[in-house]
Amino acid sequence: MSIFPNAQNFRVDNMHIYSSQHVQNTQDNRMDGWSMLLKNIASNALHDSSARFDAPKCDEDTRVEVTKELMDWIQDREAPQRLLCMTGAAGAGKSALQQTIAGKCSDSNTLGAAFFFSAGDPTRNNLTYIVPTIACQLGLRNPALRDAIGKAIEDDPLIFKKTVGIQMDALIVAPFQRVCASGGLDSNTFPHAILIDGLDECFGEDNQDELLSTIKRCLLDKDLPFRIFIASRPEWAIRTALDSDPEGYLYRLAYHIKLSDIRSRDRRAQSLLWPTKEDIEKLVAAASGQFIYAATVVKYVSERRGSPVDRLRAIIDWTPEGGQQTRPFELLDILYRNILSTAKELYEGVDTNRGRDLVLLVRAHQMNSDGRIERVQSSTRDFDEIIGLEEGGHQVLFSDLHSLVFVRQDPAYTKNHLHEHELADIVKTYSDKWKERYQDYGLKQKL
Repeated sequence: MSIFPNAQNFRVDNMHIYSSQHVQNTQDNRMDGWSMLLKNIASNALHDSSARFDAPKCDEDTRVEVTKELMDWIQDREAPQRLLCMTGAAGAGKSALQQTIAGKCSDSNTLGAAFFFSAGDPTRNNLTYIVPTIACQLGLRNPALRDAIGKAIEDDPLIFKKTVGIQMDALIVAPFQRVCASGGLDSNTFPHAILIDGLDECFGEDNQDELLSTIKRCLLDKDLPFRIFIASRPEWAIRTALDSDPEGYLYRLAYHIKLSDIRSRDRRAQSLLWPTKEDIEKLVAAASGQFIYAATVVKYVSERRGSPVDRLRAIIDWTPEGGQQTRPFELLDILYRNILSTAKELYEGVDTNRGRDLVLLVRAHQMNSDGRIERVQSSTRDFDEIIGLEEGGHQVLFSDLHSLVFVRQDPAYTKNHLHEHELADIVKTYSDKWKERYQDYGLKQKL
């Protein structure tokens, strides 16, 4: 008696027929690798996820230049830097740019994968699902790669419990290299853009650093053809990785774009007529070729505590007519004096700061940062207490002085404790005459 009566033109593989006429498939009942992968992804992190419906993106005719710069970099497969890091403050438009680039890459069939972190979503505020989610999207671009990824999971069903580095090697690097070597995939035409947005929304600086170092070791060092675009606030992990001094491990490997958000905070600043041509010409004349003047203006206008339009207008009002051809540091002196005077007035005008002298407190913090107080350098938090400031008081103290002072963060201190305030390095190059004119503020010894 036939098991398949009247059957025609079909094939059965991996079958054993026993005397009991029981038919058994030699494949066991375990879940196949690809199905296991689908149970370990964060679908909310996809660029076109329904959970991110109507996600912010750049309006038409806005951010045109930076969008073009990003797309040109992605499409240039021969460019030496295969990692682009875009940093900027909250509200600078990083996610809108990522969403816009994801859409353009999807339309041009260059999007390999995207992952949008979100601090409020437990499926995408940590590293648990990022590698499986990226691997899944890459596998969907090529059947042979999909099979290779599924096979890797079947060989190691516990892969999802292992470190991010092991996961990336097993689920992305090895399958991709194997399929390329077998001819099942052409790396020159494979969708190669990998976009990661909101790295700062991944909980834990150690986790952020682990992901960055894993990308370097697994994707960059092994010369895979992907172009990786990461957007983040300039938090410790990405900032130290990109630093030039001391040189971070991504400094020479990454193309770094620092995104300004000056125009995003004031509707008046969004006008194409701001700043005016006359204002720009006046500032150029005042700078007289001194880069530090221009850099200080940009920093001051960019500070988040005030309107960029109002701050620029203040600088213009401070600038006398006639240029500075004969006295090259005079207008720089005026700019610094006015920034410091304005900060002093704002700080000492707050009720809780009555009786305090901003300049003396700044000077005290500065001397502490140099270890000139009994040759001991206290942490910024401890020194706040020593000089009678409330906890975190230095942050208020320096809040309007970031164009003159920078804050260096050292991870050796307790997380998020800021310390060592110094005048910007370029100030050290000013002339002796400038130092003498500025000594009224108690800052002469630092220059």
